[in-house]
Amino acid sequence: MDDHDALDAFSALGHATRLAIFRTLSREAPKALPAGALAEATGTPPSTLTSHLQHLERAGLIRSTRRSRQILYSLDIAGARDLVDFLTRDCCGGRPDICGTVPRQATA
Repeated sequence: MDDHDALDAFSALGHATRLAIFRTLSREAPKALPAGALAEATGTPPSTLTSHLQHLERAGLIRSTRRSRQILYSLDIAGARDLVDFLTRDCCGGRPDICGTVPRQATA
């Protein structure tokens, strides 16, 4: 991830609704959720949800897949991991004995 990609991700997460969507999908990962479930979980009106989902997808933080007539949304685990890695890349001059490491949870 370069600076431009990171800025896109930060911009996407810089809105309360998009952050709530991202966190909801993070908790549910690797499971995908339909838009209706995301709207309900985050209290977001369906009329505005689509634009928030598109913003997060363009930033590489979530992905969508079509299942018949339904679109499911899930965390883009690689994109989220790249953002965390970007944030911690230069931490403490690369000395993990000072700042420790960011724990990674196993993905199924």
